[in-house]
Amino acid sequence: MTDESITLRKADVANLDRVEALLEANDLPSEDVRAKPECFLLAYADAEWIGVGGVEIYGPNGLLRSVVVRESNRGQGYGRTLCDALEDHARANGVETLYLLTTTASEFFRQRGYEEVDRECVPGSVRGTTEFSDLCPSSATCARRDLR
Repeated sequence: MTDESITLRKADVANLDRVEALLEANDLPSEDVRAKPECFLLAYADAEWIGVGGVEIYGPNGLLRSVVVRESNRGQGYGRTLCDALEDHARANGVETLYLLTTTASEFFRQRGYEEVDRECVPGSVRGTTEFSDLCPSSATCARRDLR
């Protein structure tokens, strides 16, 4: 496990291809990356790009999405560190409750304090996102975490 911190940098036009490629390689939705580039953050440890994640902000509610660490950087604790940084980013931007959908990482997020909830319990601003309405299957686990 790493003790290194990571730095988040907003995605821009120059690195959207990289974001899409990493998401696609890991079977994560990438169809709306170009429509919402401001939501995606690239994670770096020192100068090395190690992964990506997204936070869509809707007032006090947010949607955590597309969290992935490059395969060559897995098993070193970067997933936890990346989630910590994304949650800090959400909190710093006024998010009090963070929601997510996952088909493969329910246990990882449960260990991070996320509790499973019915989709109907999610605020309309988050339920109306492309992630909820089009990109993630209805079988995906829906979870939330209080960031206060």
